Parts: sequence; C-alpha cells; structure tokens
Amino acid sequence: MATAQRVRLGTRLRNGAVALLSAVGVALGAPAAPGSAATPPAASPAPGVPLPAAMADTGGGTQLITARARTLGATTGTVNWWQRHNGRWRQLGSAPARFGAGGLAEGRSRVQGTKTTPTGLYDLPFAFGTASAPPGTTAPYRRVGADSWWCEDNASTSYNRWVAPLPPDCAAHESERLAGYPTQYSRALVIGFNYHRPVRGRGAGIFLHVNGKGATAGCVSVPARTMARILSWVRPSAHPHIAIGTTSGPTAVTRY
Repeated sequence: MATAQRVRLGTRLRNGAVALLSAVGVALGAPAAPGSAATPPAASPAPGVPLPAAMADTGGGTQLITARARTLGATTGTVNWWQRHNGRWRQLGSAPARFGAGGLAEGRSRVQGTKTTPTGLYDLPFAFGTASAPPGTTAPYRRVGADSWWCEDNASTSYNRWVAPLPPDCAAHESERLAGYPTQYSRALVIGFNYHRPVRGRGAGIFLHVNGKGATAGCVSVPARTMARILSWVRPSAHPHIAIGTTSGPTAVTRY
C-alpha cells in the first residue's frame, strides 16, 4: 500500500510541475502551437500617419482615392483623395460615400449580381457622363448618348465594356443603358475591377459615380460636387488608383 501511494504521489508531482511550466510559458509569451495563432487584423494607421503611407500598395502613382467602410456589411463610409509630393502623402479632400446594397466583398472572389462593392486596389481607365466634363478635366471623358451601354452579359465578347450601340451578342436585360441613369451617371469614373482581364461571373460595371437615392448596386457613389472635384483633380500622368476596403480586418484598405 505504501509503495502504491508513493507512486501516485510522484505522478501527481510530475503532472503538477508540467502544468506549472506550461503556465509560466504562456505568461512569458511562449509561442503557441503551429496553426493556433490568428493573424493580427490590419487596422488604421497611427495618428499623424497618412493612410496611404500605411498601405501595402498604392498603385505606384502620385494620386490615390481611398474608399473605406467600417465593416463588410456596411453600405456607407468615407472617400478621401490624396496627393503625393516629395515622397509624402497629403489628403486633399474627404466626403461621405455609399457602397453596394449588399455591402462589400473581397474583389478576388466576388460574385456578379450580389450588389456588393469589390474590395481591392484598382486603376481608373476613363471617365464618362451624361453631363459635360467639369472644368479642368484631363482624364479621357466619354459623353453618354442614347445608344451608350455597359455590357454585363457574361456570354458576350464585350463583357464589362462600354459599347455603343449594344452589340447583337449582348443581351439588353443583362446590361445597363447608361442614359437611363441621368443622375448617377451624370459624371463617373470607371473602376478597373475585372476590367483588363475579365473573369466571367465576377462582375461588371463598377464605377465611382454620383449618389442616387440610396445604396448602389455595387459601385461607390459620392455627392455630385465631390465627383466634379475628383474629376477636375485626376491626372492620367499621375497614374491614379482607387483602394476600396474596410477600416480593419482581412479586407482592410491597408492590405491592398
């Protein structure tokens, strides 16, 4: 009996020592087991640090627009525009923004028809509008006519392209007649999402445009005065880009 008791006591002492060492390791910040630690969420830059300076990529130019929402489910947020001079970014303006009625979605896996605004970093191929270009505009600007469309038919060779008139292989009910949205498309910038190498089913017709009555179908929208200011400011020679994302997490704008 005494021998058995000594064995059990020794076992308890060894187990207690192991537990104590484990607790000390955790308290001292010992590394967790592989795969158990989550990647810290990306967040806003420290006070005083311009947002572009904290981004993984800004597109390589000297002009940047950022569009941020608090969460993926949000339909509103903020648009800021920035200019880089002598290696430093300076904010030139800020305005309230609206996003898709379905919120935001990671651009690389977005699905067409979900009314989500794609997150990511994109160029701005050209501008267009039912109204004339604001004074000072140097970006290529196309006036919308009665036969101007944006083809969103996945089966068409013109998928995710401006067309005028609508080609036979692009179904009207799966596309947008731009003149049908005289307020939203009074002035707009094409966002280069899924534009240069279109992936069928990912989405088409994503723009920065003037506010309508509410959330968008997947675009980013701003007040009319803001849209005019941005168009007057954008310079193709500055290689402008737009970064769309959340304030933190895997889709934080700083990750793009």
